[in-house]
Amino acid sequence: MENNSLNFVNDDIFQPVPWLKNNHLMTVVPVFWPRSLRQIDQLGKDYLFPVDEKTSLMGRCHFQSYEPHAPTVIIVHGLEGSSNSRYVLGISSKAISAGMNVVRLNLRNCGETLDLTPTFYNAGQSSDIIAVVDYLSTKFNFQNIYLIGYSLGGNIVLKAAGESGCHDKHIRGVCAISPSIDLLASVEALKKGINRLYEMRFLLSLKGKVVLKNRLFPEKYDLSLLKKVDSIQAFDDVYTAPDAGYASAMDYYQHASAIAVIDKIVIPSIIVTAQDDPIIPYSSFLTPKLANSAIKLLAPKHGGHGGFIHSRIEHNPKIPSFDRFWAENRVLSFCLEQSYRNSVNV
Repeated sequence: MENNSLNFVNDDIFQPVPWLKNNHLMTVVPVFWPRSLRQIDQLGKDYLFPVDEKTSLMGRCHFQSYEPHAPTVIIVHGLEGSSNSRYVLGISSKAISAGMNVVRLNLRNCGETLDLTPTFYNAGQSSDIIAVVDYLSTKFNFQNIYLIGYSLGGNIVLKAAGESGCHDKHIRGVCAISPSIDLLASVEALKKGINRLYEMRFLLSLKGKVVLKNRLFPEKYDLSLLKKVDSIQAFDDVYTAPDAGYASAMDYYQHASAIAVIDKIVIPSIIVTAQDDPIIPYSSFLTPKLANSAIKLLAPKHGGHGGFIHSRIEHNPKIPSFDRFWAENRVLSFCLEQSYRNSVNV
């Protein structure tokens, strides 16, 4: 097959819709941007993935082909998201249209799965992702798997890639959109100015989840401590870190951040982040650890947090799609290109 038969989107230059150059508008508006999600209601089935003796993760799966070499994407949402987050639905619909198998994965407690685990989710649970990969490769013989993570989910998939080295032959590519690779830097950013609105929204949701969790496991979580929690860092100190076995929030940030292992990634990877992301400081991506030939970094000046609404409609005949979701198109094109290269080299 000649290379010119590959019609992937290859324009890596992002130009934002002019009225969305403000980073907060670019972060919020895409949630409400009109888009087609018609593929989501097709072929969907919930699977439980056991990740340890007490915990299972629920994934909404769209399996179109049981050919072991067909590309399969595992999509991991961000903080307080779920398999039904709009950005997850959007990229899933396009992946299904491209003939890919899709797993819309819920992290622990997310997507109404509080009863599937006694624990919380956290940014360091890369072993959960590897367990899902192992399940798919063992039960379904899927051998061409790609990880796609957003924000906190982006940190998790990059951490999984860094820890896996080259021994996990089933993971063929890793993609992260607006990943929080330095958790402390991200938490500090949430404390500043208007970003407190994002923090309060996350915190309200997290506190509500503790209350619900307490009804299922009343001896595990102390609700009286909620009054001490006025920030994400305080929540991590009181609940996340102890639940996951870390000494403190700072200990959790140090050991759960993908930045600690990102230089060890050998699996082909792509990171898409914006220099004006209000939640993920661009300084995190200036680390020498990202001088890694396995990682392609796309960091346009604008884009907000996970937004990236392009100034023009893009057509990708391989997905196929006609839309402005620039970061999604980069990521899916990357997965399809890696899948093509792997098929040629088989």
